[in-house]
Amino acid sequence: MKKLYLIGGPMGIGKTTVAKVLAEKLPKSVYFDGDWAWDLHPFIVNTENIQMVHENIAFVLNQFLGNSQIENVIFTWVMHEQAIIDKVLSDLTEHDFKLCNISLMADEATLTRNFVNDPKRDESRIPEALIYLKKYETLNTLKIDRTGKTPEETAEEIIKRFV
Repeated sequence: MKKLYLIGGPMGIGKTTVAKVLAEKLPKSVYFDGDWAWDLHPFIVNTENIQMVHENIAFVLNQFLGNSQIENVIFTWVMHEQAIIDKVLSDLTEHDFKLCNISLMADEATLTRNFVNDPKRDESRIPEALIYLKKYETLNTLKIDRTGKTPEETAEEIIKRFV
């Protein structure tokens, strides 16, 4: 049976890096980042754009889940509310798959260090990331703590839990 890895976590937690490692380790896999559906210039959050993004994500995930050559679909996004996760899943009714619903976590020092060490990150967004981190504690997901772990170690933990 196909597996859908929904990997959420606050910005800066390492979702992209972990997902890319996971995609390399899992057979017949594909990686899709929900941020790709939001790459608008200018970036405008409104009802029309939110609906478009969800429709685009649903279309791409359904295409991957329907492809006979793909066994593992890895999707990352900042899914800090249960309603976001539920919306993504409600749009995937056409296919059978095993859900691997994960929130990447870390202590505040690790998340802050990730921002400081990444030149692409805006350090002024650290407080927002820390607020989002706390929101993940309440979600109906498997929590994987990244504190002190490399992306490879995190990917290996995910594989051990779901393979």
